[in-house]
Amino acid sequence: MAEKNIIEIKNKKAEYLYFLMDSFTAGLVLTGTEIKSIREGRANLTDAYCAFIGNELFVKQMHISEYRFGSWLNHAAKRDRKLLLNKKELRKLQNKIKERGYTIVPTLLYVNPQGYAKLDISLARGKKFFDKRETIKAKDNRRDMERELR
Repeated sequence: MAEKNIIEIKNKKAEYLYFLMDSFTAGLVLTGTEIKSIREGRANLTDAYCAFIGNELFVKQMHISEYRFGSWLNHAAKRDRKLLLNKKELRKLQNKIKERGYTIVPTLLYVNPQGYAKLDISLARGKKFFDKRETIKAKDNRRDMERELR
């Protein structure tokens, strides 16, 4: 039995810029060429964020490259994509977003074993400059400890 390629696209910048509070897994409404590009690993979450339009949650500025074998049916690279969450989760996120300083950030895009694209999103609060320095310091210390153990 051949093992399928595991597609995981991480937003490394999110952990550096934000304190990640709650995490949710959402489905995505995609076109055929978008899912094919994601399965090739041609997506980028770096500048992406989530916003409510009405009572629905959308991911904005998520870059999914055009499918190379696509024709005139190809998708726009940075279009808004609807996220699929249940009403309770949406209500919880909507109430938290109303508080000052909170945002919703995509952290991980992956394809599950059934072949569906899933997006892990986190409720996040922005870090101040000194918090970012502490994050860098902790990362350097962790790296030094790993070197000493080898």
